[in-house]
Amino acid sequence: MCHAADSEPPLLPPDLVARPRIAGGAPAEVLELESADGTRFSAAIAEAPDARGPGIVVLPDVRGLHPFYMRLAERFADAGHPAVAMDYFGRTAGLGPRDEDFEYMPHVAQTRPETIQQDAAAALALLRERTGAASAVSVGFCFGGAQSFLLATVPEVGFDAVIGFYGALASERLGPAAPLYRVADTRLPVLGLFGDADQAIPVEQVRQFEAGLEQAGVQHEIVVYPGAPHSFFDRRYEEHAEACEDAWRRVLGFARGVGAPV
Repeated sequence: MCHAADSEPPLLPPDLVARPRIAGGAPAEVLELESADGTRFSAAIAEAPDARGPGIVVLPDVRGLHPFYMRLAERFADAGHPAVAMDYFGRTAGLGPRDEDFEYMPHVAQTRPETIQQDAAAALALLRERTGAASAVSVGFCFGGAQSFLLATVPEVGFDAVIGFYGALASERLGPAAPLYRVADTRLPVLGLFGDADQAIPVEQVRQFEAGLEQAGVQHEIVVYPGAPHSFFDRRYEEHAEACEDAWRRVLGFARGVGAPV
């Protein structure tokens, strides 16, 4: 997995906190959504009382709707961005959320970008209905980072831009459907955040991806943090606190530069 069982999203830099939601922060609300093919799946929404910009759809790592990502949705809400964290496994594992006992890999193997995109569209519809968000950004991590990059190739889903943390760029499972091989089809602005000590994503692949975005003529920013490993965006990684703070600032700055305000 990407994060340890006790992992926590990094805290927001104090100057990026818009307003605590309720007395230290109300928990994200877990609910059920329905995808275009009739699949019921779980998601968690954190609303922002002092919205500053686009809504966020969080695409988790392989664990799906794990508490790490529900808390991350809450962090985004604290920064003024209503956020929905979604699960991937309604078709094969039923409803979430997912705990540490969830055996995710058999279910990951059965996912398809097309059905994840359907689920992301349903999460986006919820975000708009509940919060009035006029624009939205996907933010994905590892497995979800790859799926976020792929959302930039299907603008009809409805996102305005995409962000990926250490999203896998090439994989045996995705084959020619992986982001590195679909980069020419990118149609939305992209922010990619990687670490040069990530053994799963060679820096050479990151640079290939960056060159492909340049050739595609889309707005993009690719950041590679020196010494940062895979999954560096974790409060436990105190030695990468500077990279985490910089990532927060880049993510929120990028999001606020997208589309119309909420």
